[in-house]
Amino acid sequence: MDKLNNMQVFCRIVELGTFAAVAREMNLSAMMISKYMAQLEKSLGVVLLNRTTRSLTVTEAGESYYNRSKQLLEDFDDLEQSTVQLGSTVKGQLKINAPIDFGGLYLVPAIDAYQKLYPEVKIQMTLDNKPVNLRHGLFDISILVTDTLDQGVVARTITQSELCTYASPEYIKTNGCPQILDDLLNHRCLHYMNTPHGGRWVFNDKGNKVKVKNNWAFSTNNGRALCEAAALGMGIIQVPKLSVIHYLENKQLVEVLPEYRIFPLLVYATYLQRRFYPAKLTTFIEFLNNFFENKV
Repeated sequence: MDKLNNMQVFCRIVELGTFAAVAREMNLSAMMISKYMAQLEKSLGVVLLNRTTRSLTVTEAGESYYNRSKQLLEDFDDLEQSTVQLGSTVKGQLKINAPIDFGGLYLVPAIDAYQKLYPEVKIQMTLDNKPVNLRHGLFDISILVTDTLDQGVVARTITQSELCTYASPEYIKTNGCPQILDDLLNHRCLHYMNTPHGGRWVFNDKGNKVKVKNNWAFSTNNGRALCEAAALGMGIIQVPKLSVIHYLENKQLVEVLPEYRIFPLLVYATYLQRRFYPAKLTTFIEFLNNFFENKV
């Protein structure tokens, strides 16, 4: 059991990059983490990590040991999960990462409905607009709203949303309504930061995907703040329709340039490929797919 524990510690050091980070995650002292590593290296008779006061690198032996250990730990987890599922109850903890707006507006009601069916599944949700690396082991599922998807993960489409351009009636009354893409150069734009397209907006011009550098006056990484700014008449925004449904219903925002509307963005639930998927994961993914059908 000590060997298994030391193996887990080593894998988390490789994934998180520092002894201190692993110590915080495991609620242990850095000295104890160092002790576990010393025990592991002594038992193996090889150096797995080269470490100084300023850096930590994985040796060739460490890289090989990590790859095999990771597989063994996943197999061990699969064994436990498959045995647990011989019972009739779906239970455990599910760790989810999601974009701030989608998670706050749409995932919370979905989680509420899911837990009414599976009350013994605990869900920990972290909201962050930056994509996460699932291989670091901090999350079981990452929700992505995107038109570009990284390879190497399983991606299940749970819904989609159109990417549209909006302004408030007050803004249009004061500044006019853009009729063609070039008109955006003469308008105040409100920009959503950290998109795959940088400082450009994406449009569909007669079937061709085109990017336009917007003349932004205000930018933020929070979609709700961006929508509020547009509703106040501060400028024009381009966001997924799911972010502005409330504003459209209240007539605080209206769509502009509808003929240039981009192809729908897909909303994915992504997770690592493995030989066995625990019931808490498969039931949640399936539930999301059914929950969001025709809702967003």
